Amino acid sequence: MLRFDLKSKKFQFSKGQRFVFTLVIVVACLLVNLNFSWAATTAKHYTDLKFPPVSAVKLPKYERYVLENGLVVYLMEDHELPLVTGTALIRTGSRLEGEKAGLASLVGSTLRSGGTKKHSADELNEILEQRAASVETDMSEAAGSASFETLSEDIEMAFGLFTEVLREPAFAQEKLDLEKTQIRGGIARRNDSPNSIASRELRKLIYGKESPYSRTVEYTTLDKISREDLLKFYQQYFHPNNIILGIVGDFNPQKMRSLIQAKFGDWKPNTQIAKTQLPQVTQANLGGVFFVNQPQLTQSSVLIGHLGGKFDNPDYPALDVMNGVLNGFGGRLFNELRSRQGLAYSVYGMWSPRFDYPGTFVAGGQTRTETTVQFIKSLETEIKRLQTENVTAKELNNSKDSTLNSFVFNFQNPSQNLSRLMRYEYYGYPADFLFRYQKAITATTAADVKRVAQKYLKPENLVTLVVGNQTGMKQPLTDLAAKVTTIDITIPGTQPSAKN
Repeated sequence: MLRFDLKSKKFQFSKGQRFVFTLVIVVACLLVNLNFSWAATTAKHYTDLKFPPVSAVKLPKYERYVLENGLVVYLMEDHELPLVTGTALIRTGSRLEGEKAGLASLVGSTLRSGGTKKHSADELNEILEQRAASVETDMSEAAGSASFETLSEDIEMAFGLFTEVLREPAFAQEKLDLEKTQIRGGIARRNDSPNSIASRELRKLIYGKESPYSRTVEYTTLDKISREDLLKFYQQYFHPNNIILGIVGDFNPQKMRSLIQAKFGDWKPNTQIAKTQLPQVTQANLGGVFFVNQPQLTQSSVLIGHLGGKFDNPDYPALDVMNGVLNGFGGRLFNELRSRQGLAYSVYGMWSPRFDYPGTFVAGGQTRTETTVQFIKSLETEIKRLQTENVTAKELNNSKDSTLNSFVFNFQNPSQNLSRLMRYEYYGYPADFLFRYQKAITATTAADVKRVAQKYLKPENLVTLVVGNQTGMKQPLTDLAAKVTTIDITIPGTQPSAKN
């Protein structure tokens, strides 16, 4: 310990401290005498750095086969860690729930939380927690899913419970009631975030209020959903010939095939199941300016958009390059609206396709209340400029390089690869879809970007939505259109308030 000696009036060092102090002095002297001129001569700006081409990416080996009952199985070995994970994709989704909004979500959550015919939810939790394993279920708009994760040594236990959840759910009434209570809490809070309001209401304006891609769960619809509704929905879609199962990890392939056969082989298929007809999609509002009054806000959440397309469009790669020209650091929206005009901290414009139904093109961001109209006009200007001006060689190359150089991150681990293969089969895409996309990105030209901007961007169909305080705007929204439609976001079943 360092101490001050009163007699000698000097600091006294321990043996260890003297050693460290001496070492520091020696290193300092060496640094002083070194010649760092090499650093000055070799340091370059990042734009001058040269890198070798990224190595070609290949899919790991995998096996695909089909059980006699129609269950599709993917197996991919990965012995790096003693873990096994699995996912089942079920051909269903909230878009198929009919008029009972919220039904599919309740099936997805209560499938797991409601326990099985052999184990209650609490028993499932205890068994899995003791082995650091998990079984989870979910439901999106276009698919149902169930998954498990476990140590390799516990695969039979975890896979057995996973199978129970898929084949023998109990949908316990008390757990259903709990899930409904949690959803009610979400309904009550859904107007707390201006950005959430904007996103939700824009989807309604584009797809229509009653579209399964935009409708919201309300107290009244939730109250009408019974346990019998969950059972009926489950019985309609949960069959082996309507499921894709994928397993990746540290397992013996022969033993895994035997385990799958033992747990799923006797599950009877539904021979009457037919390919579901998807809901038709058309744009509900072709243009128009809409406003959600939130007088407490000091900035506006702005979104403008229209109906988009699907991933299987041959022009999707060129549209994705167009996204790169618009977005990110160095993108047109960032440079113009953020850096030059100072209208927003974040701003974006994205062509966002879906696998089997039209997605959207949406641009927007947040801006100060007084600059709302200026922000919207600047967004529209940049969208139109894509249609009238060729992108520069630098813009084109930056966008393509960003996509191609990040391509390798699509293959970071086997689980990611297997998930993609399953997803492509689920939606009917070729297994090499991502590689075709990569090749098309490489071939995209400036003329292609201008062509797809002219073909697919529809300024006249852009729906404009503002969530904010209209009285604080420097220019009125009527500068954008003669008619501005106010949207009432009061939650049905509650009293109107300033917040809603």
